[in-house]
Amino acid sequence: MTRGNGTGPSGSGQERRKAASSAGTGGASGPADLAAAGVKFLGERRAEIVRKTNETDVRLMFGLDGAGDVAIDTGVPFLGHMLELFARHGHFDLRVKARGDVEVDDHHTTEDIGICLGQAIRAALGDKAGIRRYGNAFVPMDEALAQVVIDVSNRPHLEMRADLPAGKVGSFDVELVREFLWKLALEARITLHVIIHYGSNAHHMIEAVFKALGRALDEATSLDPRVKGVPSTKGVL
Repeated sequence: MTRGNGTGPSGSGQERRKAASSAGTGGASGPADLAAAGVKFLGERRAEIVRKTNETDVRLMFGLDGAGDVAIDTGVPFLGHMLELFARHGHFDLRVKARGDVEVDDHHTTEDIGICLGQAIRAALGDKAGIRRYGNAFVPMDEALAQVVIDVSNRPHLEMRADLPAGKVGSFDVELVREFLWKLALEARITLHVIIHYGSNAHHMIEAVFKALGRALDEATSLDPRVKGVPSTKGVL
């Protein structure tokens, strides 16, 4: 798998970025619809987005071939914690600065961060040449076990099988987990299956999901030197 954290068989960050460049990662500005949405392709499988609405103001930078370098300030503490886990377990670089109408609730901020992260992932992937495409990860968290399976398919879909307890974790509405994941899958244009096999503590169950999300996305977006072009018989993803 042509990506790792630091040195070792997967190579250094610089070597991974060279591999990404040689495999082909899209044009200098990315797809036109993403550019119109305020997404900027930064090269080396990195992207940045600024999204401002009457409800939220989000600035986000995402890098696929990172080292888990994280700086997150969302105004939604539990979501910020989950995003840090996602990035560190996926070895992604992620910077998020967000402000929203949290005096109403956390819905708009959570939704818009999901939108921005999904768009940044899609932009960073470029033309998807050389990627593995599929990723699967199981992660336990005490009594809970979560599984996330990803297909970088250009067919957005969320299938979520999770018996999460209703209510809140801290001040965060548990129902917003699904909202975030759906917007992420929609904007990244990935097929995303999330299964919580069992668990009783909502915090543990959600934490296992975000860690598994990072690990599955890391696997799906890693470069495989055996793959020529995009991994699809259609010739395009």
